[in-house]
Amino acid sequence: MVTGRAMAPGPRALLRRLREVMAETGTVEERLSQVVRSIAANMVSEVCSVYLLRNDELELYATEGLNPEAVHKTRLKVGEGLVGDIAANARPLALADAQGHPQFAYKPETGEEIFHSLLGVPLQRDNRVIGVLVVQNKTRRQYAEDEVEVLETIAMVLAEMVASGQLTSPEDNVAVSRAPSLPFRADGRTLSEGLAIGQAVLHEPRVHVERTIADDIPHEKRRLDAAVASMRDQVNRMLEAPDDEIVGESRDVLETYKMFAHDSGWLHKLHQAVESGLTAEAAVLRVQGDTRHRMQAITDPYLRERLADLDDLANRLLLHLTGKGVTSAAEALPENAILFARAMGPAELLDYDRRKLQGLVLEEGSSVSHVAIVARALSIPVVGSVGRAIERVEPGDQVIVDGDHAQIFVRPVADVVSAFQQSLGLRKARLAKYAAQRDDPPITRDGKRVALLINAGLLIDLAHLDETGAEGIGLYRTELQFLVRPTMPKAEAQTAIYARVLEHAGDRPVVFRTLDVGGDKVLPYLAKQTEENPAMGWRAIRIALDRPALLKVQLRALLQAAEGRVLHVMFPMVAEVDEFIRARKVLDREVARLKSLGRPVARQVRVGTMLEVPALAWQLPSLLPLVDFVSVGSNDLMQFLFATDRGNPRMVDRYDPLAPSMLAFLRWVVQQCKAHDKPLTLCGEMGGRPLEAMALLGLGFERLSMPANAIGPVKEMLRSLDVLSLAEFLEGLYHLPDHSLRARLEEYARENGVIV
Repeated sequence: MVTGRAMAPGPRALLRRLREVMAETGTVEERLSQVVRSIAANMVSEVCSVYLLRNDELELYATEGLNPEAVHKTRLKVGEGLVGDIAANARPLALADAQGHPQFAYKPETGEEIFHSLLGVPLQRDNRVIGVLVVQNKTRRQYAEDEVEVLETIAMVLAEMVASGQLTSPEDNVAVSRAPSLPFRADGRTLSEGLAIGQAVLHEPRVHVERTIADDIPHEKRRLDAAVASMRDQVNRMLEAPDDEIVGESRDVLETYKMFAHDSGWLHKLHQAVESGLTAEAAVLRVQGDTRHRMQAITDPYLRERLADLDDLANRLLLHLTGKGVTSAAEALPENAILFARAMGPAELLDYDRRKLQGLVLEEGSSVSHVAIVARALSIPVVGSVGRAIERVEPGDQVIVDGDHAQIFVRPVADVVSAFQQSLGLRKARLAKYAAQRDDPPITRDGKRVALLINAGLLIDLAHLDETGAEGIGLYRTELQFLVRPTMPKAEAQTAIYARVLEHAGDRPVVFRTLDVGGDKVLPYLAKQTEENPAMGWRAIRIALDRPALLKVQLRALLQAAEGRVLHVMFPMVAEVDEFIRARKVLDREVARLKSLGRPVARQVRVGTMLEVPALAWQLPSLLPLVDFVSVGSNDLMQFLFATDRGNPRMVDRYDPLAPSMLAFLRWVVQQCKAHDKPLTLCGEMGGRPLEAMALLGLGFERLSMPANAIGPVKEMLRSLDVLSLAEFLEGLYHLPDHSLRARLEEYARENGVIV
């Protein structure tokens, strides 16, 4: 059996030969024929073929080994056959028995029936497939990993040659140009709500590498090393910026970038690519392409985020080499910029002028990604998972980002623009009205005062306290500080962050929820457990009690940060009273320890629990004498109450928080807390929607914590509401068999002038 590891000499000689071919005179066809002959000889293969995308079909453009009469006659749709599969998925394919593969499509005119093994790689430019490069052998050859890498390197060089016209004629109409300027609409996923209209800006400027084959390898190594040093200096300078310019979370992300910039494995791959015969720029493209290929095969959100960070860093390095701005953040932005990116890290988002950045469109991204978290804190609408967005948009195109409905419009027609401009105008008018009502007291028509608080989790969020006039932070998600760091934050770092939160809040209360990780929130320094139902698995308080060191360090930091103040702490995902008792003992021991050491400590500690697991509700008579307050986490509570995975798109709208069963359950909780005179807050998404918030007030809730942008609409609603009248109306609804009470509540609001 032939093995490429023993016989293929690597890409350097072949790249040298390709450069010689390009320097020779002759027609385009003659050059391409010499190219495939050289590749076949280098790869010790009987066949080498190049297929190029033309008129939406993959056309055989040149071959060594197949029937020459098939050139320009054999065509495959994208997705058809093995060649079409490589193009459709933009990934290499190595098969010892190609004809046995279910995707194999026999083309009799090629005479390929005598060739058994196949290795194919996509030709890509600007992350767009423009063709496929294939080698074949008669034997059932097992292609080695280094052979795949060699062919990928050659494919990258060929793609640039095709795009520059060195291997095709202008009349060939090979698909290397951008998409036509036609309007299009695309759906995605809402990562941050909101609406924006503006001009498209590409996060990664389209860098076209003009030289791919190195003339002087030692010189290219020196260029690469100089660019790496320059990039490191840039990251270091960003880290040296004052704390008020880069908030804590962004600094943590930059520390991650710094770690990657010194990663020996990554730098070794870059040097290997240069030694293979590529220029420094082409080497970065080659290694970056490998990173992106690995990302396609990874489903773990944390690992994808780390690879995305590495990909971002490679782009920075490439732009250092070419002398261009590191990203479009270094360029002059239009006043209403809509940023397009395949993926990006939060540090890069913070590079942009926040006054001009109106929206963000991502080809990838999830609601738990770091960039989505920061975007929500900055009130930037984001739509993610928009496939092929970058290849279909040109810089300067008019774009509408509808984060509320998870859609984008590129080059929209005038009627669509007019409709969205009207919606945007109404939205701005509402925001101005809410800002004007900032100091209006949150008191219902019948005199009930309601405490409106915000949910937070990043230092960026603190500004919303003053902007909204909220009475405090009803839920501070401490885990976000942990998720943006590559290593466990030390006690000193945690103390500094918590102290800044409390200092900014002043006399307003801040309720810190202890570490709520697990499920879809994976810490890199905590061994991940494979679980069939992670939302109901090893997470939150369960991890804290099994790994008490994590909890101890966090509680110690909170106690010291709250020196001389009142500290509010609550434990998440408590399912039984015993778990609360055990967690409370850890807290009490830390208080005693700090006092014995003469360390600063909170003046008073108030301890509560999240009510998310329905089982805990039936222990409320035992729990309530032990706690200072209770907070209902409606997101998880609804998930567990209805036994439905809230991350499953097929189940998102299956059940309604305004179902009779949900409201009856919450009424029971309200009654129990009032009987024991314990403050009760709801801090899930339910509290931030005016209609749902109206129902909660009718149930007896007097404290609601919500996203900052919901304060205005909810306050407007409650100031138009008579709570006693609504409570009487609800009494007859709890035992109805209805799927939801939403329609009845909407009718009540209309008839009684409640603004929802």
